Amino acid sequence: MKLIVGLGNPGNEYNLTRHNFGFLALDFYFKTHGLEFEKSEKFHAKWQKSGQTIFIKPQTYYNDVGSSIQEFMNYYKIPLSNLLILCDDFNLDFGTLRYREKGTDGGNNGLKSTIRSLNTTDFKRLRLGTANNDLRKKMGDVDFVLGRFTPEERKKLPEILTDIAKRIDDFIQE
Repeated sequence: MKLIVGLGNPGNEYNLTRHNFGFLALDFYFKTHGLEFEKSEKFHAKWQKSGQTIFIKPQTYYNDVGSSIQEFMNYYKIPLSNLLILCDDFNLDFGTLRYREKGTDGGNNGLKSTIRSLNTTDFKRLRLGTANNDLRKKMGDVDFVLGRFTPEERKKLPEILTDIAKRIDDFIQE
């Protein structure tokens, strides 16, 4: 069994924000694969099982996603080697994807929460670049990550999301 987690914040007010890039990636994947999320109060997540893969969008806030991820991993006995986290990264150029098999949180609070809950940094993550340094300097970090993609960025999203979907398929096939 594999677990793929898209990070983001629950609520419509966060749709198309940089911090919800992980949610957006899974929503795109689901749309192109004919899947739909179900809500689980027990696991505090929207989720779906497809074949031997579970997809989740934790419905805790971004900084507390680790507990939801840990609950799924424990319940389904998913090994760390079968976990993939999709998260935004404002230090990577917009549209850049960076895959790592392990590593630090790099300042990402969702990864920090996951590391704290799982007590390890040994899990796979695909960082989704959101950097726009001029805009980030003008807005500040918090407003930047909680801000919506610019119209120019939104035009590029379909190509980026297609690339992310291919990487998700590659992970599933491993």
